[in-house]
Amino acid sequence: YGFECAKIDHTGIDLIARNNKTNEVMGISVKGRSRTEGTEKELVSIPNADFEKAQSACDPFDCKPYFAIVVDRRNKITMFILPMGKLLGLFRRGERSLGWKMTDKDLNEYRKDPDIRSVEFDYETIRWW
Repeated sequence: YGFECAKIDHTGIDLIARNNKTNEVMGISVKGRSRTEGTEKELVSIPNADFEKAQSACDPFDCKPYFAIVVDRRNKITMFILPMGKLLGLFRRGERSLGWKMTDKDLNEYRKDPDIRSVEFDYETIRWW
């Protein structure tokens, strides 16, 4: 989809991606969580220290900090990508972390927000233990 990406092993970010349409270089911190049945609507906690780490990692690469929040729940994997500034503007940070809400209402609001990109996969488990 018009991106050049590199997986990196660097404290604070996991990927560096260039959007070939806008030439923006993004340093992406990926936060992945699995939710078992009955916990699908629990928030994703992002430690406050991760925001400073992402910014510090982006500075030497001259890229803009982004967060990708990936949640595996029931038979669906949902991914949201948004600039760190947008994430910080959506929710107040608590004493130790920020909470990305996962209620149906919140998910619908994220999907409508032009600054939040999202991808969703539905899947079926055919055979497992």
